This record gives sequence, structure tokens and C-alpha cells, in this order.
Amino acid sequence: PCNLTGWWENELGSRMQVTTVDGEGNFFGEYHTAVSSAEKPIQPSPLIGSQHLDEDGQCTFGFTVNWKKFSDSTAVFVGQCFAREGEEEVLQTSWLLREKVDSLPSDWKATR
Repeated sequence: PCNLTGWWENELGSRMQVTTVDGEGNFFGEYHTAVSSAEKPIQPSPLIGSQHLDEDGQCTFGFTVNWKKFSDSTAVFVGQCFAREGEEEVLQTSWLLREKVDSLPSDWKATR
């Protein structure tokens, strides 16, 4: 089965560490992004998520990253873990990033 605990790295060099997954599938950790448009220096950011525990080990999951240490934005990720026998586990994800904007008319440009 797929085990989310540990370090994961994407093709852009961002890294995620999942430190704890409880019996209900809730997990915690830190996200170390390699990319940012923020003016402040990048810092590791807390993440909290949940995974669907199923028998075939190819669980779906979702997590939120709060970039509060260096940016006024929040990101959510959803994905699935693929565990093929004898091969490395792979996480396939999609994400949305919400940046803070100053007014309702600017809302159209806040999510990417």
C-alpha cells in the first residue's frame, strides 16, 4: 500500500515531508517550495491533509499549505498515490493557489 509518510519531491525541486499519518488517514508535515513570486525569502510551510485509506493502496488524498511565513496565499492540492509492485510510489497531484487581493474587483486574478 501507498505510504505518504516521508519525503516527496516534484519535478521543480519542491519538497514535502509528511511526518505523521494517523489511523483515520489525517496527516501533517511541511512543504518546502522551490518556486514563489513572493518578495520575502521562501520558508518551509505547514501542511495538513487527509487521505482515503483503501485496500489496493492507491489512495486519493488532499492537503492544504499555508504560506503564512512568507506570503499572503494558501494552496490546496488533491491527488492520488500510485504504488506499482516493485516500483517507486508516485504522487500525481493538481493544485490551486489563492493569493490575497485588495478588492472584490481584483478577485478574478487571485486564483491560479
